[in-house]
Amino acid sequence: MPFLVITFPNIDPVAVSIGPFAIRWYALAYISGIVIGWIYARALIRSEKLWGGPAPIAPVQLDDFILWVTLGIILGGRTGYVLFYNLPFFIDHPLAIFKLWEGGMSFHGGFLGCVTAVMLFALKNHISILSLGDITTAVAPIGIFLGRIANFIKGELWGREADASVPWRMIFPDDPLQLFRHPSQLYEAGLEGILLFVVLAVMVRMGALKRPGLILGSFIAVYALARIASEFFREPDAQLGFLWRGLTMGMLLSIPMIIVGAILIVRAWRGETPAPIQKSIQGGP
Repeated sequence: MPFLVITFPNIDPVAVSIGPFAIRWYALAYISGIVIGWIYARALIRSEKLWGGPAPIAPVQLDDFILWVTLGIILGGRTGYVLFYNLPFFIDHPLAIFKLWEGGMSFHGGFLGCVTAVMLFALKNHISILSLGDITTAVAPIGIFLGRIANFIKGELWGREADASVPWRMIFPDDPLQLFRHPSQLYEAGLEGILLFVVLAVMVRMGALKRPGLILGSFIAVYALARIASEFFREPDAQLGFLWRGLTMGMLLSIPMIIVGAILIVRAWRGETPAPIQKSIQGGP
């Protein structure tokens, strides 16, 4: 084996096993992402400084929302994968749709599921859709990061072939071609998870929550850009391959997100200037 190659760490896909029951890293990533995200979201809601006053969402409402968003992630993610990535297979094998433990979730479908959950819950509870969307997307990179790490542990969604100039290239056990590839799951974890979380966290600390829709729009746009960048190193799904002009499904689904995100950002900035900012402009403390 060439010197400039990292051996793929063969980690047991089962994280915890108790008798006949097993919890896989994939499921643990979802559970941990939701729990950690919920804790972080409660901390944001409790800080009146970040909102310029009481948050428009009560902690008890957030607690109720967790079930809604969890269902949105799971149902939307699976539906998106079925429709966007492997529809012919699932038409022939409809019962396979329910085999979630075998993998197959789409971020874009999960995002649409979350959007639906946010809108329905906000309307039902008479709270701001944009503010609830801001909170949801501010914590979302946590789950995305853990999900990409789970993809890496499972050895799926690997990258395109890499040459010797990439010292961290590796061979994935389930790759039928056994090529040296980019660990694109880790690239996505860094861009869509860590980088996106830091960008949004800095914006939150700078008062972005005072402008409803700003965090939501920024999440959508920055995630889309990060996903498109990652797709240049990620091997397209075998059943799809490259699509129009060499673009991948992930790229095509991300392009509209850039437009939607930009619209939300512009609308948030054109909204009424928050009181604390007005006071500062007028020379107040």
